[in-house]
Amino acid sequence: MNFIQSLLPAIEHFHMLGYWIAFLAALFETTIGVGFFLPGSTIILLMGALAAKGYFGVGDLLWFAIAGAILGDNLNYFIGKKYGSKIFSKGFWFIKPRHFKKGEEFFEKYGSKSVFIGRFIPSIKEIIPLIAGTLGMKRLPFMIWNILGATGWSFVWVLSGYFFVQSLDLAKIWLTRAGFLLTTLTFIFIIFYILKIIFIKKGKIFLSFLSSLWQSIKQSIIENSEVQKFNNKHKTLLKFIQKRLDKNNFYGLPFTLFSLALFYALFLFGGVAKNIINSDLIVSTDIRVANLLAIFRNIELTKFFFWITLLGKSQVILIFLITAILILWIWKKRFYIITLLLSIMGSGFFTYIGKLIFHRARPSVAVYTENSFSFPSGHATIAIAFYGFLAYLLIKSAKQWKQKINIFFISFILIILIGFSRLYLGVHYVSDIWGGYLSGAIWLIIAIGFSEYFSQKQKTVLSSPNLKKYLLTIGILSISLCLYIIFALNYQIPALTTSQKIKQTTVSDITNTLNTKQLKYTETLLGDKQEPLSFIIIAKNDQQLISLFTQAGWTLADDINIFSVVKSAKALLWKKFYPKAPITPDFWNSEVHNFGFEKATHSKSIRTRHHARFWKTNYITQNKKNIYVGTASFDNNIKWGVTHKINPNIDKEREFLLNSLQNTGMLASAKKQQFVNPKIGSNFSGDLFFTDGKLYLIFVKNDKRKK
Repeated sequence: MNFIQSLLPAIEHFHMLGYWIAFLAALFETTIGVGFFLPGSTIILLMGALAAKGYFGVGDLLWFAIAGAILGDNLNYFIGKKYGSKIFSKGFWFIKPRHFKKGEEFFEKYGSKSVFIGRFIPSIKEIIPLIAGTLGMKRLPFMIWNILGATGWSFVWVLSGYFFVQSLDLAKIWLTRAGFLLTTLTFIFIIFYILKIIFIKKGKIFLSFLSSLWQSIKQSIIENSEVQKFNNKHKTLLKFIQKRLDKNNFYGLPFTLFSLALFYALFLFGGVAKNIINSDLIVSTDIRVANLLAIFRNIELTKFFFWITLLGKSQVILIFLITAILILWIWKKRFYIITLLLSIMGSGFFTYIGKLIFHRARPSVAVYTENSFSFPSGHATIAIAFYGFLAYLLIKSAKQWKQKINIFFISFILIILIGFSRLYLGVHYVSDIWGGYLSGAIWLIIAIGFSEYFSQKQKTVLSSPNLKKYLLTIGILSISLCLYIIFALNYQIPALTTSQKIKQTTVSDITNTLNTKQLKYTETLLGDKQEPLSFIIIAKNDQQLISLFTQAGWTLADDINIFSVVKSAKALLWKKFYPKAPITPDFWNSEVHNFGFEKATHSKSIRTRHHARFWKTNYITQNKKNIYVGTASFDNNIKWGVTHKINPNIDKEREFLLNSLQNTGMLASAKKQQFVNPKIGSNFSGDLFFTDGKLYLIFVKNDKRKK
């Protein structure tokens, strides 16, 4: 997220270049030989999304896209007029005569309108303008349909990206916290499914193209006179490189690729370990992500992810390992048993040593207690080492390209789910999962490397498949699945954690206690400083704090549930009054805010509101009162269709909230004091703010009705 935030200002500075990128993307989208590979539509879609965020003018973006699309079609039209007959008979690059025949049939069916219709059909849009020129279509009708098609195409892709981003606030409002998370995961799986379909249909063609391209580049390099001179002078080096790239010898290209992959995985693992040791940014981000995911939990999803996490449990792995060994034995692929055991045992040992070295404590928000250390995650490690190796075996034995792709994506999703289950249940940090994946990948690479070596050295003669083997395999798989279900149904979750009581610390001077940069400012998910605290409120308990705001005319924001979803949707779509709309989570001291208060404006719109976030600290005064810290700001409008845009003058909102609280008569005192230096900054969504850095220290009166 921080990386993206750093890129967006650069895009803003070079926004004129962005318009020209849109122009070229639209131009080459239909250029013969280029449009098949350039994702012009996708580029235009992304530009439309950026326009919704304010980095491009949507009107200007449309003009550039339309101009590029018109020019691209005209370029194809003129090529068709001059060279069309020759291209039709011989083909062009990888475009065969049959492709043109398909386009010609389409053109004959729809006539002049095909220039418009074909603009929206992949594999046709690149050919139709060329055919129009070849068949001598008159210039005026071509231009009319061309302009209409280019305009329609540009509007479809630019506005799709634009309105998709704008409508994200609707999607967010319609979902509960857990539902929002579930929908996000579903959306990710849909993307994976679409990618899977693309790989199945176009993967071989793309790989064939890359192979052909590589051969052409390789041949050009070899034939280069300077390269030949170099080769003549360094024949030993040339032979060494040729041996390293020999795909028919295990110690050639396979060994080279395995070595590079292994060293890269080791390098990444070392980087994660170094960041954890140095308590780098990754550690503070880990804590915030864990705290954020905790608010998205519900009973149903917890049960679901508990079943998923058991797939990485040692007992379940043992069941599936015995199953895999039996099946490999039956099908006479017995040398894979050794490498499978190598992957599992090596990764297990690696994880054990890692936990002993790092001694990293588990997150405090865990659903249940784990007794081992946190880094690296054993579940994530075994997910890669075991399930990854099974995927390798299945892909290797699959006959059809479609089967190989399906196996890869199913295995990939399973591995991701196992890792995410550990995050959702709160028993691991993100870096634990990443470290576990890398640990498993290291041993998976080693195991696959040995497998490939043995498979080249040992030409195993497999007996022909028969019904008995298939039935035996199905029986073993069924038994193992039943054992997993029985184990999951009877497994007792170890020591379910309840909401932990905050360990309270008594302080005499709260402002001095908060005298560190971390405690003075709210934070983004990645730990970047946002607005400084503007309030410290000392109250008897939570109820007194809520009562104070209620008396001041502020309301406690609703949690995101099915009822608040319906109300928010009505408020947004039909401009109805909803003064308790949920507030976006924010962080202080790595914790998500405990209370969200808001006050409606005269417009009574969900788009504009006064709002404040407060956190309950673990500090108490000497007379046992709780200390709360908070910030206040004013929402001007909805930004990006996702979150609110704040008024940069947050001091004005600070004074507004103070006046509201003073009018209740419940304040014993309110002292204004300098807390931080005057500051200009931005929040997590990039909204600018400025403040004089002052803070109100407020004491709430004792409730005289209770003695």
